[in-house]
Amino acid sequence: MPVADDTDALGETVDRRGEGREEGEGGGDELPVNELFCSLQGEGRLAGVPSVFVRTSGCNLRCWFCDSYHTSWEPTGDWYGVEDLVSAVDQFDADHVVLTGGEPLIHDASVDLLEALADRGYHTTVETNGTIYRDAPIDLASVSPKLASSTPTAERDPKGDGEWADRHERRRLDVETLARLLERYETQLKFVVTGPDDVDEIETLVSRVREAADAPLPDDRVLLMPEGQTRERLNETREVVAELAIERGYRYTPRLHVDLWNDAPGT
Repeated sequence: MPVADDTDALGETVDRRGEGREEGEGGGDELPVNELFCSLQGEGRLAGVPSVFVRTSGCNLRCWFCDSYHTSWEPTGDWYGVEDLVSAVDQFDADHVVLTGGEPLIHDASVDLLEALADRGYHTTVETNGTIYRDAPIDLASVSPKLASSTPTAERDPKGDGEWADRHERRRLDVETLARLLERYETQLKFVVTGPDDVDEIETLVSRVREAADAPLPDDRVLLMPEGQTRERLNETREVVAELAIERGYRYTPRLHVDLWNDAPGT
């Protein structure tokens, strides 16, 4: 099972207690990295492809169901230069690299990393919430717009205080940025679906993006993914989401890594 250990591919002890930056400051030539590991891409059009994951720390949103809690709610990780990260990626036998988070595009150095990876011939996927645009060599923009059901209300907030609810709600959607990403990159819109109530919002947002963008957004680039960080939770949501995808003509995407390794870190 491909799980990152305490010395991981960076060849140094990772201080999991290190303080992350709540918003993830964008400046500098280093990235705050929570983990770096090789696994199978678990979601989207490239599900099943061996990939190196570089998970940055820091996010501008706070989804209550975030599956990388220590990159958002309690950001942790150490800071590494681009050359060190590329050297770590080179240690694995994989041609695909996934830059994920948190929200990796809050960091200026993410562009530097993507440029360095492109120079080495890697295929790059960026997992982003679609609220930030960067001009960078990205082969696949895996954009996950956040629906109203993602907002951390007091009842759903992992910390129990609802402090982030208003901020998250204000920031979670940016149609103009979504349109720019679609126009610039090969893009998939990947929605985390908690249930049937989400679908009307998805269809409204897809229509708005199509109207705003000077690029097509075919139905097979709209992906519905069941919410769930564990096999048990996926067993409750996957069938409903699969039926919604069939009904609406969108594409269903599994969470392959959860099916294989449950909620183990480094997968």
